[in-house]
Amino acid sequence: MTISIRPAREEEAALLTDLALRSKAHWGYDPEFLASCREELTLRDTELTVRRTAVAEHDGRVVGFTTFEGEPPRGVLGMMFVDPDVIGQGIGRLLFNQVVQTAKVLGFTEFTIDADPYAEPFYEAMGGVAVGRVPSGSIPGRTLTQYLRALPG
Repeated sequence: MTISIRPAREEEAALLTDLALRSKAHWGYDPEFLASCREELTLRDTELTVRRTAVAEHDGRVVGFTTFEGEPPRGVLGMMFVDPDVIGQGIGRLLFNQVVQTAKVLGFTEFTIDADPYAEPFYEAMGGVAVGRVPSGSIPGRTLTQYLRALPG
């Protein structure tokens, strides 16, 4: 499968929001939980550039995306989702490596990731080190493991 990675286009915000919700649902979360996450997972056309949103594309179809936010030296991997139809095919790794390259070029030395429990093994495999727990942005009382990914100089 040939994947290209490119900046998101403003008109893709609704498409990316839908992808994020479908990807989250893939892990078996119930409808109430997904409804609680909707606002947090909603992207708006005007923020895609500011959030450094990149999409993975295969044959003209968006199959994943990521956002990378913040200012050097410390950034945040804000969102990263892969279409459920292609999870496990290396797209997440490509997107993550794109974030690492972007971060290096922009002068970042590290970034954090607030990981969904199902994503923790992936972020550990990508070199993330658990540094603590942080409150979930969408579910009161829920916490997520925060990872730190240092960037080699």
